Amino acid sequence: MNRSNATYVKVAQHAVGGADDLLVTLGLGSCVAIMLHDADARVGGMAHVLLPEPALSRDRSNESKFASTAVPLLVQEMARRGARPGRLKARLVGGAAMFQTLMVPGSLNMGERNIRASREALHKAGIPILGEEVGGDYGRSVRFAIGPGTTIVSSVGRSDVAL
Repeated sequence: MNRSNATYVKVAQHAVGGADDLLVTLGLGSCVAIMLHDADARVGGMAHVLLPEPALSRDRSNESKFASTAVPLLVQEMARRGARPGRLKARLVGGAAMFQTLMVPGSLNMGERNIRASREALHKAGIPILGEEVGGDYGRSVRFAIGPGTTIVSSVGRSDVAL
């Protein structure tokens, strides 16, 4: 994957790119990376969502921060670059339970809430999920090569996973 055209997507940020671009996010814990891709237009986008919905934050101005608002934002920005909503496919990465031992048994951790909210936002937008590497108790980093639509997930002490 060509690192010269790499864009790093930090927490509560998003990016959209074209065929020669690589979108990268590092250190996903309970956050979820949502990748959208239109193979025909060779346009892709990534959002690094921190929370499931705006109601969980005092500052609700950043749409990239929430699963429920990041998906429509990506769809809109990708459409401006020639993507068609009906052709979009998604991949999800992250949503780990990083501090599960500190939680009350039976409670829903933030990682799981982010996964559920991401799936719900994609379902609402009519976007099918092609692959997921979610849950668990370990962090992940993602490299999304837009042209070929390949997503590589890396974790310390684990083999890379291609989605």
